Amino acid sequence: MADGVQGAPGFVRLTCGSEDEGEQQAGWVQVNPDEDFTTQFDLFGLKPGTRYSLAVEASGTPESDISALLESSFRTAPAPEKASRVSFTVVTGSRWKTMDHPDGHNIYVHMRALKPSFFVHTGDIVYYDHLHPYATHIDLARFRWTRMYSLPRIVAFHNEIHSYFIRDDHDTWQNDCWPGMTPFMGNFTLEEGQSVFAEQTPVVGKTYRTFRWGKDLQVWMTEGRDYRSPNTMPDGPDKTIWGAEQMAWFKRTVLESDATFRMLISPSPIVGPDHKGKLDNHSNKNFTYEGDLIRTFMAEQNMIVVCGDRHWQYTSEDTRTGLPEYSCGPTTDRHATMVDNEDLSMIKYVAAIGGFLSVTVERVDGTPRAVFRHHDVNGKVVNEEVRVAE
Repeated sequence: MADGVQGAPGFVRLTCGSEDEGEQQAGWVQVNPDEDFTTQFDLFGLKPGTRYSLAVEASGTPESDISALLESSFRTAPAPEKASRVSFTVVTGSRWKTMDHPDGHNIYVHMRALKPSFFVHTGDIVYYDHLHPYATHIDLARFRWTRMYSLPRIVAFHNEIHSYFIRDDHDTWQNDCWPGMTPFMGNFTLEEGQSVFAEQTPVVGKTYRTFRWGKDLQVWMTEGRDYRSPNTMPDGPDKTIWGAEQMAWFKRTVLESDATFRMLISPSPIVGPDHKGKLDNHSNKNFTYEGDLIRTFMAEQNMIVVCGDRHWQYTSEDTRTGLPEYSCGPTTDRHATMVDNEDLSMIKYVAAIGGFLSVTVERVDGTPRAVFRHHDVNGKVVNEEVRVAE
């Protein structure tokens, strides 16, 4: 297909090292033809706050000449007891049809220039159910990943920036999906969508997880598709998006954390507001029961929400609990729309533009602060808010 990048049989090996520790090399590993000719390497025993170099070599066989070489480097997160400046960028909704440059979205150039400590894609990384042909077969789903992640701007960005990926509906299966939903995606299933995400992104184990970045920052990333009740189910104590196990994990790990700033990075809104007729996330009326539980707990713990999914940038504050939320907005202006809701009383900033969110956690005169900046597609700061640690 046009713009596709076909995989091929072969072997890869990884060399990783630092100035202090020298290099370690993994042996040749055969790529898996049943997983789109991919493989993954787990790196263990890395030291905090350390820069490591990487080299990935490819070959048809272990005895053949090297056919491709990828070199990169990354810095590990600072130790939990170390107060360090940490910055990260957040995006959502990278639809192929609305891309604003043939080499990849403009935002990747400007995010790369910021040199963030890490990057988070909150979901809708690709769209299986938009732009014919729909991903009615697993190979068409894989095609969407290889097409997007062969673009030079995106390759250059990820070759330098530590990255986390979260799934939402369009890159799991289909719009507003839940397990057991009536499909309209041909032979392609939700379970296949889950497996494609696992082979195409560096996610190990559960898709909900938490990461510590020094003394002043810990982030949580949640799973919003795998454990949820049907959107059509009546609201109440038994209706859920997160599921009981994930909810218990979230509360336990938050209570265990002593980070100055604790932030939930969610694939969809917790606070909102959303379109008035939307029925798919915790800010919507049909998930009020669980949404209230989460908002109350997070506000009591002085947490902050960063979210994706919505096609407009905003900052808001829950009128009942005071919980703040920062929505990164879509990747391009063509993807942007304005929120359709008469009640915008909780909104502090809103714009129907594409771009990204950057967050910087640092100490000024010894006082920790978090700076939230909305950027347009050209990297210009269009909104800024500073939160000082209490």
